[in-house]
Amino acid sequence: MAKQKDYFGLDKIVSLILAIIPVTSLICGVITRAKEGKWLAVILRLFTGWNIIWILDIFFMATKREILRIF
Repeated sequence: MAKQKDYFGLDKIVSLILAIIPVTSLICGVITRAKEGKWLAVILRLFTGWNIIWILDIFFMATKREILRIF
């Protein structure tokens, strides 16, 4: 089985649409990082997810189909 990409293994277009919308990007990013057990990344996303992380998530989702992973 192939590695499941971010946003719950959804289609690339659906994941990109979710990444473009700020609220869903924040929620999906927090849930994804919490499922991985990266709690510092969850806290950073909660406090800084509305700005640069959101833009970088759009870029990474469009190119690599993954969200930004700092940690």
